[in-house]
Amino acid sequence: MAGTSMEASTAAVALRTVLHRAHQAAEKSGRLSDQIKVVAVSKTKPVSIIRQVYDAGHRVFGENYVQEIVEKSPQLPDDIEWHFIGNLQSNKVKPLLTAVPNLFMVESVDDEKIANRLDHVVGSIGRKPLKVLVQVNTSGEESKFGVEPSGCVELVKHVKDGCPNLEFSGLMTIGMLDYTSTPENFRTLSNCRSEVCKALGINENQCELSMGMSGDFEQAIEMGSTIIRIGSTIFGAREYPKKTEN
Repeated sequence: MAGTSMEASTAAVALRTVLHRAHQAAEKSGRLSDQIKVVAVSKTKPVSIIRQVYDAGHRVFGENYVQEIVEKSPQLPDDIEWHFIGNLQSNKVKPLLTAVPNLFMVESVDDEKIANRLDHVVGSIGRKPLKVLVQVNTSGEESKFGVEPSGCVELVKHVKDGCPNLEFSGLMTIGMLDYTSTPENFRTLSNCRSEVCKALGINENQCELSMGMSGDFEQAIEMGSTIIRIGSTIFGAREYPKKTEN
């Protein structure tokens, strides 16, 4: 693949820049940088470039599509902490969980149906409880997945009380497509965390906030994010195939 080694080394340098910026944003908000987890989102990128970022010392990677993570993960070291961050369909749960034994977290649980399916499959294959985040639609955009903020407590309660093979770990959101009201989105997620923790008696420090991407992660950190999902700033622009995949 032409240009891969150049792109790969560029990705490793970009990773260091992102980690430095995240560290500075954490300090600015009076937090420690080790309280911020950087998920390197490698969708559409080849294993060779992911491997270069891995070789630079990074271990936390995210994918949006089941087909990609299922293809890539067996070709990469098993000490990678994989996060699945895309919309997950029920019929893809078993392939995901069986093909990726080092799947660390599903960040995109947005209704009871997918929570129940994950719980069932995790139990049936006998793996340890799976960490999950509840995805909240904080922008109100119909194109976005996620539970409405008003339904957040109820869904979290279902995960905690009705899904013994899942470990509720926090909340996730995707900001506005154009980021014009990003602070509002982040504030909404933070408020949801307060409501959830109060209703269920959870310490807020035990409830992750996954918010912030390439264009807004510093602001997200300053507003309380503990997980940021960085794709293009590390890996460069996405490379989508010309033809539509089935």
